[in-house]
Amino acid sequence: MGKGLIRSTSRGSALRQEIVKQTFKVSALAMTVNGASGVGFGSAVIGALPEGNILLLGAVAYLGFAGPGGNEGLVDTWNGDFGVGTTPASDATIAGTDIDIIGSTPTTVAVAEVAPRTRGVGVTATNGAVLDNTAGTLEVNVSLLVDDADISADAIAFVVAGEVHLSYVMLGDD
Repeated sequence: MGKGLIRSTSRGSALRQEIVKQTFKVSALAMTVNGASGVGFGSAVIGALPEGNILLLGAVAYLGFAGPGGNEGLVDTWNGDFGVGTTPASDATIAGTDIDIIGSTPTTVAVAEVAPRTRGVGVTATNGAVLDNTAGTLEVNVSLLVDDADISADAIAFVVAGEVHLSYVMLGDD
């Protein structure tokens, strides 16, 4: 195989590639978490998926979360869960399409409001599933839950850093 072939095949349209490997990198991505009553929750968009039918082969995420520091509404050693999906969390749970890329994963316990990078993996039930993005509207959303005992305020500013690695095959578009 010539040295230019690898580069030339990776530069084409996603619909023409055999297997697409895509990495979404985030650094200091802003996320607002609300938790004045009950479990804290928040979401942020980290990217968009290409238009078409997407056969998801697998996914791995390495994400870390940091609170604002010195916030009285957030415990310094907070604990929670994160997930990655095609919809943002709309309540104090992450389920269904909120976690159809990376399943609900416990964060590492925070120190000084910073939870270090944690590895999350694709949901076995959705590996091999076809995501319908023929309208071109699907996003990659990272969602965070903070345990009820660790949060007591709304509009707490978090930041997210890390990567989400996806592997998928495009199966045409309408």
